[in-house]
Formats: sequence, structure tokens, C-alpha cells
Amino acid sequence: MNYDQARFSDDDGYEPLLAEKDQTEVDVEAPLPDELTRDSLELPDLSEPEVARHYTRLSQMNYGVETGPFPLGSCTMKYNPSFTEDLAALSAAQVHPDRSDRSIQGTLGLYARLAEYLGEIGGMDGVTMQPPAGAAGELTGVLIAKAYHEDRGDDRSEIVVPDSAHGTNFASAAMAGFDVVELPSGEDGRVDLDALEAAIGPETAALMLTNPNTLGLFERDIEDIADMVHDAGGLLYYDGANLNALLGRARPGDMGFDVMHYNVHKTFATPHGGGGPGAGPVGVVEELTDFLPAPSVRATETGYELFEPDKTTGKVHGFCGNWLVLVKACAYIRRLGDEGLTDTSAKAVLNANYLAEQVDYEIPFGPFHHEFVASAGDQDAADVAKRMLDYGVHPPTTKWPEIVSEALMTEPTEVESRRTLDLLANAFNEVAREDEATIANAPDRTAARRIDQVEAARNPHLSWQTLEEER
Repeated sequence: MNYDQARFSDDDGYEPLLAEKDQTEVDVEAPLPDELTRDSLELPDLSEPEVARHYTRLSQMNYGVETGPFPLGSCTMKYNPSFTEDLAALSAAQVHPDRSDRSIQGTLGLYARLAEYLGEIGGMDGVTMQPPAGAAGELTGVLIAKAYHEDRGDDRSEIVVPDSAHGTNFASAAMAGFDVVELPSGEDGRVDLDALEAAIGPETAALMLTNPNTLGLFERDIEDIADMVHDAGGLLYYDGANLNALLGRARPGDMGFDVMHYNVHKTFATPHGGGGPGAGPVGVVEELTDFLPAPSVRATETGYELFEPDKTTGKVHGFCGNWLVLVKACAYIRRLGDEGLTDTSAKAVLNANYLAEQVDYEIPFGPFHHEFVASAGDQDAADVAKRMLDYGVHPPTTKWPEIVSEALMTEPTEVESRRTLDLLANAFNEVAREDEATIANAPDRTAARRIDQVEAARNPHLSWQTLEEER
């Protein structure tokens, strides 16, 4: 490889691997059996500027929330304020989790304070910080519901899940050992009360519900829904994915929900994705607090302590949860306060409705709150998404929920400015006017062109060596 190739990306936008730029052979000595070692190892031999520029170029080829809007409906990717990262990086926050209660009083105090905040926000009486993600929070909540029924000597085998629910709802219920009963949506996109009446009964352990739902629609019959589920002896579970539409305005506990999980990455601006760590705290009403995971945190006359609830479902994650993620969530809540959180929900709803007004695609359901689902009509939603990349924005979620044909599920979140929303609307509308051949071949202005997504998911390249072997 010549000097120019070693320094710069080629015409196709390919950035050579460090090992492809320059290598040196290093002798290896290790106190291990011969069959487990090599005599020598080839390692990149580059200067610090070369390495720094390599990773900077790679970062410039990627798209993230620091680059532009990320309107993934339901998944709610939004900008994370940097001040929370600064707090998590403080030396005082670097606490080993296996220390004694008395030596981590500040840590336990923050857990207790965050539990109090989340309980107040959700209308819950007890909160655990253990689950490491929203899906793990779902499973924890379902296991709490299962333990509650078993403690009462009530053997229930079914959980009801709307057809528009997140796929993790179905998976969480099945992983906990329940049969899943799918609930069809009504013509207005909300829960059909007649269908619900037919679905629930003596086998119903819980109904898992998101409110507003995945179409951005508020379940106006939520009190009737809660009464129906409770009259059947079941519990009402709240999927916290869309809580940012309700902050400071309505609380799941007041609607009749018994257990809920909070997606701190969606609602309280902690990092989302990237392999973790994450956090998915779970809140419960008073009747279920004895079933929370152990250990839990409580205040004493002299400080805070860890304890095991009387009928605990056990441990679902190490220690009390992913500490630094929870530091960021607590900091975000404290920085905004009551007024700021209420303003957050107002802007989330305003931004979604403003953007929807500018988009030329049909939006079959409304009125909506924080997100909307448009239909690409005769165009393929996946092609629309690929083409939007060429306009410098990340596309919405596509093909889901399936009750909307060629769905474009869009949530701008509260963090975007009007200028950014106009940019998004322009991308939607430019693609809406383009011919099929143009969008079918997109993207053509990005570092990576269209890939076979099914093949990539089923047979990923987990190392550069496998990629090099195929080349």
C-alpha cells in the first residue's frame, strides 16, 4: 500500500483498516501452552496522528444524534446533554459497587432520590433501578405480576398485548412463561373495548399497554380499560416508551396502571443503544412493592441501606443497576425540575404536530401526541428511508406498526428546533415527489451504499479478518 492509500480514504469512501495501512511483526512470549500461543503477532505500526485521523474519519462517516435529527418513531433517539456526561465522569462518581452500605451512602442516597423522582413522575409507590434496559424492565415487571398472582394462589397463564405494541412486549411475556393473546386495534387505532372484553378472563395475568400508543394516540378509554382488567383479576402494565408525551401532565398510576418501566434513554436523555449499558427502572403500586427485585434501597434514621423485599422476585441485574446511567438520568431530572419536565412534554407534542403539518404523506390516524405514523402510499417505505439519507437526515422507523400500510413512524422529540423540523419536512417531501427508480437505488451520497439487511443481520462480519477473507 502506498503513502496516499495509507493516509486517505479511497474513491469509494472506504477507509482502510489500521492493519491494512502499515504493520510490524512483534515477537510474542507468554507463559501459556504452545498450542494456545503464536510465535509472533502482526500489529499496526502507525503514529498517533495517523491513528487519530483514522478514527476521526470513521466518525465522520457515521450518523448520530450529535450530527443531526434522529426521528425514529417509538425508539426516540434524542440529543443527550453533555453536562450529564461531565457529572458521570467526576472522580466522586467512580464508586465500586461491591463496597459496604456504610461506605457508599452518597450512591445509595442518589438511588433513593431518583426512585422518589420516578415514583412521583409515574404515580408509583416503589421503584427498582436494577433492570439494565427497557426490555429488561418489561421482563422484570411481568415477573413481578407473575409472582403477585402466584402469591395469591392464582394460576394465570395469559398476558394480553395489543397488535401495535412493541415487539419486546410479546417477547417479555413469552420469556416469563405466559401465553400471549394478541389484541386487535379498533378502527381508530386505539384499544377496541369489545375485543378487550373478549380477550380477558380468569387466565389473564396482565394487559401490557403503551399510552399514548405507537400511533401517538392517547387511549381515551384508559379508565374503562383499567376497570375491565382489574375486574377480571389482572394487572395493568405500562410500557414507558412514550412517557415523554405525558411528563408533568398525566401519570400512569393515576390512570390505573399497577406496574410500569421507565425508558430513561427515551424520556430522561441518557445514551441509547450502542450495546449498553442502559437502564430500565420499574415502578409498582403499593400492593406490589414486596415483590421488587433485591437488593432495594431504603432510608433509615442514620442514612440508607440495602435490603431484600419480603417476597422479592430476586436479582435481575448486578448490584443496584447501571450506576452511571442513573446518575445521568437523575441529573437531567434535577436540571429541568417540574417546570422543565412539563415543558419537555409540551415541546415533544408540538414538534410532532408541527412536522406532521409540513409532511406531504398521508397520516391516517389522529389526533396524536409525540409521534405520528405516515403512509408512504405507493412508494416502498424502506426505499423512502434509504433515500432520506441522501438529504442528510436520519429516516423514521419503517414498516411498523403494520396497521398502517408502508408505515413511516416519526418522532422528532422535544429537542429539535423549528429549523431542523423544516429540514426534515423538506427531506420527506422531496422524496415523495421522486420516481421509483431514484429511491430504489438510494442512497448514493453516503459512505456506505445500500446493503442486504437480511444478510447483514443473519451473517454479520464480527471481525475485519472475516471481511478481508471474503475480499
